[in-house]
Amino acid sequence: MRRTFLAAFAVASMVTVPAQAQRQAPAEQKPYQAVAVTLPAVFADAGFETFRAELAAVAKGRVYAELARLVASHGFFWDRDFSGRFERRKPAVDNLAAALRLEHGSGAGWQALATFATEPTAEPMPARPGIVCAPAKPAYDAIAFDRLMDATLTKDAEWRYPRAEATPVYAGSASSRAAIDRLGQHFVRVLAPLAVENRAGTTWLQVATPLGRLGFAEPGALVALTADRLCYGKDTVGRWQINGFVGGGD
Repeated sequence: MRRTFLAAFAVASMVTVPAQAQRQAPAEQKPYQAVAVTLPAVFADAGFETFRAELAAVAKGRVYAELARLVASHGFFWDRDFSGRFERRKPAVDNLAAALRLEHGSGAGWQALATFATEPTAEPMPARPGIVCAPAKPAYDAIAFDRLMDATLTKDAEWRYPRAEATPVYAGSASSRAAIDRLGQHFVRVLAPLAVENRAGTTWLQVATPLGRLGFAEPGALVALTADRLCYGKDTVGRWQINGFVGGGD
């Protein structure tokens, strides 16, 4: 009996030790060459700022009828609808709700809407005159970025750029911990972004800095080139409204 127990213990030890070792993430990765970004300018329009404040209040209150009042009743579009959920016969607000997954989980779609309301940048959509989409994209050297992805064997979905000029990277996913590095205005690699970032951007992201250090960036601190975009236009009397949605991802 004792021999059987010892044999079982030895087998268990052989199984659990490698599993524990596998769960321990490396402290560093191979450094990479930082590619600079120039952050987009704030979209200077007083009416747009007023509209975003109204959108923020609606997102906080989570009243569907109030949201419907801010969405264009005709001509709403949903570009990059990979799941094919856009239905032209449905009211525009219903399609927006589907795009944002408004009521999924604990209301992550409402949080995503609140995040859009805080976004001060927007840029024209060339294919749709009179429409602007947010967030606006930064300026950067596309050739240098392609070389960076080739050197690191990555795709653009694995990279983000900071919203601020200086962004701290923490040892753990809590701002009370000490910062181990600080990001400037350049691309930063995000590890397994599809696994750790929710739609509203309210999770901490694990990143690898250009120096190869691993840490975490605060929720909302980083933006993806392939992020979802909310699009706006003016109605016949010049009031801003939500006119469409552009899905993110590759």
